[in-house]
Amino acid sequence: MKISTFLLILFFSFLFFGSHFAQTAEELIKEGDKYNTEFNHQKSLDIGNKMPEGTDEQSDAKFEKYKESFTYADSAVKLAPDESVTYLRRAIVSGRIALFEGVFSAIGFVNDVKDDSERAIQLDNGGNYVQALSHYVLGRAHAKVCEKSYLLRLPLGLGWGDMEVAIREFQNAIKLKPNYRMFYLELAKAYIEEDEYELAEQNLLLVEKAPFVLEDDDLYLKEAKQLLVEVNEELE
Repeated sequence: MKISTFLLILFFSFLFFGSHFAQTAEELIKEGDKYNTEFNHQKSLDIGNKMPEGTDEQSDAKFEKYKESFTYADSAVKLAPDESVTYLRRAIVSGRIALFEGVFSAIGFVNDVKDDSERAIQLDNGGNYVQALSHYVLGRAHAKVCEKSYLLRLPLGLGWGDMEVAIREFQNAIKLKPNYRMFYLELAKAYIEEDEYELAEQNLLLVEKAPFVLEDDDLYLKEAKQLLVEVNEELE
């Protein structure tokens, strides 16, 4: 399935080629089609995430790429305010920035992730892929916020974090797009946080059964196997 191909081409042609937007559409389409899997949208947004950050200069360059990505994602929302995919794209970039700076040091971006993913879900367009990923991103936002106790995050304006909501959103993502390892893995981790070890075990086993789709699927599988050992210890 090709997801909002025109919007992706428009967004990333600006991002990578700047003023050289005159590059032929055929070349841009071919470049996009190289990653034409269900998650080519996520792969494209991983550019900044793949950059090294071993030195201060590399870290600064990576952060600048994130900020640049946010600028274009924000522009996309203004150009297409009725498209779920634009809010999803901005939510993902905001999430990258929040993780880079530290979730509790980038509260504004964390709140933006919640708001944009909820808006994407509310608009309810873009197909199952976009909607599944929107539910996943919203679930991740709730799960990450819940890493700090309620009483500590409440004064920060993050009292909305709720593991029950995180679990529900991961479940919604799976219903819309089953067989993605990262969905099952995040749901399993949420169940672990709630001491629901049998449910965690079920979902970790589903990670192993799910097909290879994403380039990081081997990493998801490795993490799932490690968690499964810990879960089985809890179940003994």
